[in-house]
Amino acid sequence: MKKYHCDVVVVGGGPGGSMAAKYCARGGLDTIMIEKKAEIGAPLRCAEGVSKKWLEEVDITPDPAWISTDMKGAIIRSPSGHTFKLDESQAGNEVGYVLERHLFDKHLAQEAGRAGARIMMRTAARGVIRDKAGKLIGIKAESMGEPIEIYAKCVVAADGFESQVGRWAGMDTSLDQADILTCAQYRMSGIDIEDEYCEFIIGGAAPGGYLWIFPKGNGMANVGLGILATKLKGGKTPIDYLNEYIAKDPRLSEGTVTEISSGMVSGCPGLDETVGDNIILVGDAARIIDPLTGGGICHACRTGMYAGKVLTECNKTGDFSKEALKPYEKMWRDRMEDKLIRNYMAKERFATVDNDTLDDLVLMIQDSDISEVNVWNLLKVVKEKYPELVEGFEDLI
Repeated sequence: MKKYHCDVVVVGGGPGGSMAAKYCARGGLDTIMIEKKAEIGAPLRCAEGVSKKWLEEVDITPDPAWISTDMKGAIIRSPSGHTFKLDESQAGNEVGYVLERHLFDKHLAQEAGRAGARIMMRTAARGVIRDKAGKLIGIKAESMGEPIEIYAKCVVAADGFESQVGRWAGMDTSLDQADILTCAQYRMSGIDIEDEYCEFIIGGAAPGGYLWIFPKGNGMANVGLGILATKLKGGKTPIDYLNEYIAKDPRLSEGTVTEISSGMVSGCPGLDETVGDNIILVGDAARIIDPLTGGGICHACRTGMYAGKVLTECNKTGDFSKEALKPYEKMWRDRMEDKLIRNYMAKERFATVDNDTLDDLVLMIQDSDISEVNVWNLLKVVKEKYPELVEGFEDLI
């Protein structure tokens, strides 16, 4: 059996994994990143929308090579069709890009490689390795069909929603069914949409979640929805809900489906613990994802960067214990936890709201005077008329 030795092994070649590998390698750690698929960024399981404001924070320069469309604004549509349209003057950096996600992910992996990380494709983690004292010292994997072992001082689990590495290491990565969104998406062409505005259809067609239309230019778009798993009824699947909506929307009904993707997204505000002895969980593996929108690219990039920076410091002392890794917990919680908790509470409350109330909320937003439209300001407007919807987390608004 082939055996590899390194300072850090990163499991998963998505944004969180590539950012962790980049910052570890940049910090002088011998880094191996493994990816189970044959191609980074494919197959696609993402709506591909991101805001602009966080890219500079993680030292990513926007590149037309991986930007499909530069959005001018967004449209929020209620179950009955009431709309609220906002442009960049109102939304600021909340407006963003629709990516070519497979190219974006490849770009991040290439940056990790340039920093010195070794990347092993078609290499899937199969378990963890412990020494006789029970200390985590690496991972078992299968590379190109052959079993291998990778020994490392620390493991970065960046293996997404499934999060097997964290579980194998003894960490509780379980989710309540009420915190799982099940999603389906089509890539569609030949549809009649506004190519410079993302669209969000709340409630109605997507119980407990929303339906999105993210333009890709030239009459193409990602059209998908996310539904709380607990809201699926009568044996229907997310694809069934998506088909029903498309059939009723004349802008979409004559379009052509050229790609189908599906998956699940966590809707909790992060795990209680995201570090253990010799292991860090980043991005989706740590459940660090926006519970309200399901967006996770920026969270993965941030947590990957934080992990790399903390591991660089740990390498100076040779201490990768849980205690030594705790600065990672502080970094991501200080930067994101309040917003994640606020959006989690909002998600929980809005899941109980009927369609008539959602219609009323969109009409209310139309008549409000909001200079900058973001979740925080929208919740402030909601608080004025429906204070019960924000009861218990008013201090986060």
